[in-house]
Amino acid sequence: MKEYTSLKKNIDFQKVYRNGKSKANKYLVMYVLPNNLSINRLGITVSKKVGNSVVRHHLTRLVRESYRLNKNMFNSGLDIVVVVRTTARDEKFNTIESALMHLGKIQNILEG
Repeated sequence: MKEYTSLKKNIDFQKVYRNGKSKANKYLVMYVLPNNLSINRLGITVSKKVGNSVVRHHLTRLVRESYRLNKNMFNSGLDIVVVVRTTARDEKFNTIESALMHLGKIQNILEG
């Protein structure tokens, strides 16, 4: 089973933003950068423009759970930063999950 940890430090986020490849769809933006580790590190950001803290944390949980349920499909050794767009504000879990998987596919970081 593949493990992952969270990106927490601002400097790690900045490195992924500057050097990573980004792809976007209607609901999410995904930045990906190889990290030379055996695990993936996931960072999630939701701007204050999206909503109040309850809305932002809800969206963060949706993205984290979407990743957790599908983590075996992702390649290892990546730093992944997911930025939630304002259009995702009122969306349900299935929409967020399919948006995350779509970005994984176009980033070529899904196995198989």
